[in-house]
Amino acid sequence: MSTAAPTTGPTTALRQGALGVAGIVFLVLAAVAPLTGIVVVASLAIALGNGGGTPMSFFLVAAVLLLFAVGYAQMSKQLVNAGGFYAFVVKGLGRTGGLVAGFVATLGYNFFVVGTIGTSGFFMQTIIGDLTGFDLHWYVWGLVSIVVCFLMARTGVDFSSKVLGVALVLEVLMLVVFDVSVLVQTGYDVSAFSAESILSGSLPIGLLLAATGFLGFEATALFSEEARDPLRTIPRATYTAIVAIGVILGVTTWAVVSATGVEQAQQTALDHLEAGDLIFSLSQTYLGGPLTTVMQVLLLVSLFAAMLAFHNSATRYLYSLGRAKVLPQALARTRANGAPQLAGVVQAGFAAVVAGLFALAGADPIGTLVPAMLGFGTLSVLVLQGLAALSIVVHFRRTQDPRTWSTLVAPGIGFLGLLGIVVMAVANFDIVAGSDAPAVRMLPLLLVVALVGGIAYAAHLRRNRPAVYQGLADDLERFNVHAR
Repeated sequence: MSTAAPTTGPTTALRQGALGVAGIVFLVLAAVAPLTGIVVVASLAIALGNGGGTPMSFFLVAAVLLLFAVGYAQMSKQLVNAGGFYAFVVKGLGRTGGLVAGFVATLGYNFFVVGTIGTSGFFMQTIIGDLTGFDLHWYVWGLVSIVVCFLMARTGVDFSSKVLGVALVLEVLMLVVFDVSVLVQTGYDVSAFSAESILSGSLPIGLLLAATGFLGFEATALFSEEARDPLRTIPRATYTAIVAIGVILGVTTWAVVSATGVEQAQQTALDHLEAGDLIFSLSQTYLGGPLTTVMQVLLLVSLFAAMLAFHNSATRYLYSLGRAKVLPQALARTRANGAPQLAGVVQAGFAAVVAGLFALAGADPIGTLVPAMLGFGTLSVLVLQGLAALSIVVHFRRTQDPRTWSTLVAPGIGFLGLLGIVVMAVANFDIVAGSDAPAVRMLPLLLVVALVGGIAYAAHLRRNRPAVYQGLADDLERFNVHAR
C-alpha cells in the first residue's frame, strides 16, 4: 500500500521526498538573503542599535532561536504538515488559535512578497542603470522578477532549491571574501564583544533589528511534507539554518565594525544611512572596484532569491488553508509535479496588483511600498514565531511530557525572548518599517483584525460548518499517521 499522504484527489498532493536537508536549508537561507541582510539589516543595526557591539546582537538572537528550536525539533517529530507554524499552533493552542496564526502568516508572507517586488525593482533599476545606462521603471523590473519566480516555482520545489542553492553559495562566497580581506588587512577587533561596546547605543534596538535578519528560518516546517524523512530532516535543517545565519551575519558584522573601528562604527553607519552604501564603501576599500561591482550584481541575485523563497512560503500557506477548506478549496490544487497551482497564481497576482497600485500612484518604492510591506511582514512573522513557541510549551505540558529541558525550559526561554522582541517591534514599528508615516505606523492594527477575524471565523465554522472546523485538526492527525 502506498504511504503517500491521502488527499481529496490526485491533483492536491505535494511532491513527497523532493527535498533533503541541504535543499530545505537553501530555501530557508535564500529567504534570509545573507548579502541583503548585511547590506541592509546589519547597516541599520549598527547605525540605530548598539553600534560596534552589533555582532553580539546577532549571536544573542541566534542563541534565543536555538533554544526555541530545541522544542521546535521535538514538535517536528510529531507533526508533518505543509501548514508550517499554522499547524504547530493548531496542535498546541487549538483550532481557533491555529486560524489566527494562519491568517497572520498569510497576511505577513504575502505582504513580504509585495515588498520584495519593491526592493528588487528599485535596486535593479538603480544598479543596472548605473552599470549599463539602461533605465527601466522599477515596477517593470519587479513585475518581471515575480513572473520569473512564479514560473520557477511551478517547475517544482526541488528546482527552486537548486536555483536558490547556487544564488546562496555565490552571495555567501562574496561575504567570505570580504571577511577574509578585512581579517588580513585590518584584523578583527575583539573589543566589539566588550560590555561597553555591547551596551553602547541602544541594545534593545540592536537585538530587534538583528532578529529581522533571521526572518525566514521558520519556513523549514512549511516543506515537511515535501522532505525526505521529515522527522529527521526538518529538525536538522532548522538547527543548520539558525547556526548558519548567526555565523554569517555575526562574523561579517564583526568584520564591518572592525573595518570602520569599533568606537566609530555607529557614527560611520549613520553617515552612510541615507545613501545605504556603508557596505559598498567598505567593499571599495577592501575588495576594489571590480569586486564591488560583482557584489552589487549579487545583491540583485540575493533579492531575487529572497522573492522566490517567500513566494514559495506564501504559496504553501494559501495551499494549506485551502486544503483545510478555510479558504477556497481550489487553492489546494497542485500540478503533476506537486507544485501548488492556483495558490501560486493567486499569490503572484496579489503581489503584482498591490505593487502595481503603488506604482500607478507614483509612489517611491523605497519610501512607501517597501517600508509598509516589509515592516508589517516582519512583525507578522515575529508574532507567528512567538505563537509557535508558546504552542510548543502548551502542547507538551498538556500531554504531560516528562522531558523538562527540551519541551519546557528551552522552548519556554525561547518564547520569552521572542515575546520581548515582538513587544520591541510593536513599540518601535517605525524603525522596523523604516518609516514614521501615520499610515505605516497603523499597520500593526491588521494583526488585531487577524485576531478578531480568526476568532469570529472559528466560531462561524464551529456553528455552521462543524465538519470543516473538526477537519482543522483531523488534517494534522492524518499526516501524522505517515510520519510515525
